[in-house]
Amino acid sequence: MTAPLTLAVTSGEPAGIGPDVCLALATRDFDARLVVIGDRDVLHARAARLGLNHVPEIVHRPAAAPVVPGTLDPRNARYVLDLLDAAVDGCLRSEFAGMVTAPVQKSVINDAGIAFTGHTEYLAEKASTPVVMMLAGGGLRVALATTHLALADVPGAIDAAGLGRTLRIVDRDLRARFGIASPRILVAGLNPHSGEGGHFGREEIDVIAPAIAAARADGIDAVGPLPADTLFTPRMLEGADAVLAMYHDQGLPVLKYASFGRGVNVTLGLPFIRTSVDHGTALDLAGTGRADPGSLFEAVETAVAMARASRAAA
Repeated sequence: MTAPLTLAVTSGEPAGIGPDVCLALATRDFDARLVVIGDRDVLHARAARLGLNHVPEIVHRPAAAPVVPGTLDPRNARYVLDLLDAAVDGCLRSEFAGMVTAPVQKSVINDAGIAFTGHTEYLAEKASTPVVMMLAGGGLRVALATTHLALADVPGAIDAAGLGRTLRIVDRDLRARFGIASPRILVAGLNPHSGEGGHFGREEIDVIAPAIAAARADGIDAVGPLPADTLFTPRMLEGADAVLAMYHDQGLPVLKYASFGRGVNVTLGLPFIRTSVDHGTALDLAGTGRADPGSLFEAVETAVAMARASRAAA
């Protein structure tokens, strides 16, 4: 029999639907022990508000200020990050086989005077390692060469060395954590029509194509650069295991159209497994009973499968 797994689930922004969807974990069975990290009183109060009789196992971390569903409070920003720190520390100590995160509200963390771009960047800094953001759902896996940047900053953030590193991380984790023996990765161009031979920009010629050639020389099955407007058609995707998009809104609208509410955010490259929901804090739904826990369920199932695959590959 396989050894039992324990996963940490961070409850996220307390004023949002994080507590709601975390409480829903107690309504179904998973092939793992789940430990929700959050304020015990907040979670029990939300359960009472929602009329829930059962709550999952909780590791208590006290919020700094009273929590009102739907109302952000910057005083709780540090608490939200403390939840992440507790999960990371537990993963690094092998107390947890991985971590699953409920949504946070970037704006209120920044309003508290804490520089915060997102989960992905925060976890990369905590682990001191380069990472790749990938979303999975609807039969697609879409990784990103850049994440939370202004569109005007994207071209300057793409270089051959960085793309090569990203392709290596995607290839390695698809093998080790998804059990794919020979991953095939389609790489999008940056510009319309992949630059139209240099007429719409030279990033494909000067940066992306050389990075793909170097990756292929290292045994990575990377294909491209391919025009993004036709890359996501069924014929192009046939036989592909992942797509590498150059920026956030190049790849994720397609994936979220195919899977919103059931998609999973995966951080590749970390020394531990991390998955997350594909949605935000939905402040207007907090405490109403209308929050859909489907994406969190999928994130847990994905983390379990990744942990099993990692054990098998070890």
